[in-house]
Amino acid sequence: MPSTVEQLSPSKVKITVEVPFDELKPSMDKAYAQIGQQIQVPGFRKGKVPPRIIDQRVGRGSVIAEAFNSAFPQLYATAVTDNSLVPMAQPEVEITRLEDGQAIEFTAEVEVRPDFELPSREGLTAEVAATTVGDEQVDEQLDLLRERFGTLVPVERPVEDGDVIVIDLSASQGGEPLADATADGLSYRVGSGGMIEGLDEAVTGLSAGENATFTADLVGGEHAGEPAEVTVTVTKVQVRELPEADDEFAQLASEYDSIAELRENIHQRLSQMAIVDQLGEARDKVLSNYVAKAEFDVPEGVLAEQIEGRHQQIIGQLAQSGLTLERYLTEAEDGKSAEDFWAEQDANTVEAVKAQIVLDRIVESSEIGVDQNDLTQHILQIAQQTRQSPDQVAQHMVEHDHVAEYMTEIRRGKALAALVADATVTDSNGEPVDLDLADASQPVDPEIEDDDELDELAEGLEDDEADEDDEADEAEVIEGETDDAEGSDESEGRQA
Repeated sequence: MPSTVEQLSPSKVKITVEVPFDELKPSMDKAYAQIGQQIQVPGFRKGKVPPRIIDQRVGRGSVIAEAFNSAFPQLYATAVTDNSLVPMAQPEVEITRLEDGQAIEFTAEVEVRPDFELPSREGLTAEVAATTVGDEQVDEQLDLLRERFGTLVPVERPVEDGDVIVIDLSASQGGEPLADATADGLSYRVGSGGMIEGLDEAVTGLSAGENATFTADLVGGEHAGEPAEVTVTVTKVQVRELPEADDEFAQLASEYDSIAELRENIHQRLSQMAIVDQLGEARDKVLSNYVAKAEFDVPEGVLAEQIEGRHQQIIGQLAQSGLTLERYLTEAEDGKSAEDFWAEQDANTVEAVKAQIVLDRIVESSEIGVDQNDLTQHILQIAQQTRQSPDQVAQHMVEHDHVAEYMTEIRRGKALAALVADATVTDSNGEPVDLDLADASQPVDPEIEDDDELDELAEGLEDDEADEDDEADEAEVIEGETDDAEGSDESEGRQA
């Protein structure tokens, strides 16, 4: 089956394939059999209709089309392999010549992985933040722990920031009350946000029994996203009294007998977390610095698809969190405009796609493989991250045909581990970072790395399951963070 390749651009080719009819015969026989099962012809049993009768009834062209569609995936795959191409998107296919009984010629235009030389790893460096855990950080964690054991005490004074208040809410539009926009007895910590924009300002300075009205966009119900007049009534003002940070508290809140032992444990845990964060930063920066040295253009169609997918993902997550982009940017308080926000996301997407391409080239050049233990470890890691059992993850992998996707992630992880091992990483104090502690071999699929600002709005949301794409594998996760330090009193208010 002869095939030729025309280079349309550095990352797009046109494959021309000529298929002799002899090679199409198995598919033609299959097409006749399938069509014969679907039609009824007087004098012939179903499935026993001769090909010449089928040609008369449905047309020879329909049979050839059915046969070609059936044979195309294998024909295309063979042409791709024969010409050492790595497609990154679905091809645009056209039949350019059909000589019945002789040959079929078709073309397939497709974006492929660009051909480029991997940069040298010599001199590859990265600088990360130093892992310093001081008394102030320990105090912050200890205070969060004390808050969990704090006691709410009513006070007779106006509301201040940080108070835990009990409120009633009602909303109206044009003077008409909204039945689905009322709630009584909500517990809310002033300054925590996450309920209604403008609520903190409205309640500050009110005493129990007083109310205030303000205008805000509703975040739930039939009128979600619409402006309304919201009336808030404060029914109780409380402060949270924290237990003393002493030996008695240490025994109450932990397995330790003294506050000194508890503080030491907190310090150790913070240090371990700092090391994990540092190693993650090292991995990301080594990859970013190496990718920056690679000279190639990302396929335009692939990039456009990835950028559009990223936009839709963010918009969807904002909507599920009851936020508009404008409100999110206002609450972020970083002065970023919508234009700047999307430009930053697009730049991150470009880097992510380039990182995937570079890692895949490393995998190919190093002939990196995957064994059963690698796959088992990957399943265990996913199970831990998603709080599922390994059996559930494995079952999902098989049912949704994610094996190839997981294998790609594992190979990329191994490629990145090799890259990190060859790099020199120092911290902001100039001290070398011990990369032997890094689990850089864990499977990765480079995504938008600068997602910390989106973590809060994604809290509690499950990751959308990405459709598997053999040409451009991508795992899209915005991991949320939960903060239970506020206790059950405030969580009720946030949920409302």
